[in-house]
Amino acid sequence: MKHKTIYFATGNKDKLREAKLILNKVDVIGKKLNLLELQGEPEEVAEQKARMAFEIIKKPVIAEDTALCFTALKGLPGVYIRHFLDRIGQEGLVKMLEPYKDKSAEAVCCIGYCDGKITKVFKGVVKGKIVEPRAKANFLFGWDPIFEPNGYNKTFSELGGEKHKISHRKKALEELKKFLNK
Repeated sequence: MKHKTIYFATGNKDKLREAKLILNKVDVIGKKLNLLELQGEPEEVAEQKARMAFEIIKKPVIAEDTALCFTALKGLPGVYIRHFLDRIGQEGLVKMLEPYKDKSAEAVCCIGYCDGKITKVFKGVVKGKIVEPRAKANFLFGWDPIFEPNGYNKTFSELGGEKHKISHRKKALEELKKFLNK
């Protein structure tokens, strides 16, 4: 194991808890940083965020970026998903695909790692499709109510805790864990 401690540039307690659970032999410390909102592909954004975070704290750090990529729109909204959600909501995202037969999408999580010597990106992808919003009243988060992963007849929201077993973030964190255990 390369590191006993790694910083996670996030203020999101749920993301931090998931990272601690998956990277169980590493002490993961959350560090809320005001990083620039970058543009580009998910891998590029995660890599740059990790580099920026390292420049601030000077310790091994990870930074995460999530994207929702519609096949019919050649990957959009991608890393801009949060902005799309803020402006047009879940229903607006669904309406964006109305003119298209292809409703397929990918949930993508890229985790950038930087320790000052090595910068690496770990990617997790879940393929699925965009559906009309479906959610339990007590679990409404982001775009989860409109993303149905392949092989399931439930959205991420309807999967509840089961989502964390198959999520794009879990897949990326598992890749990071393999790297840290080398």
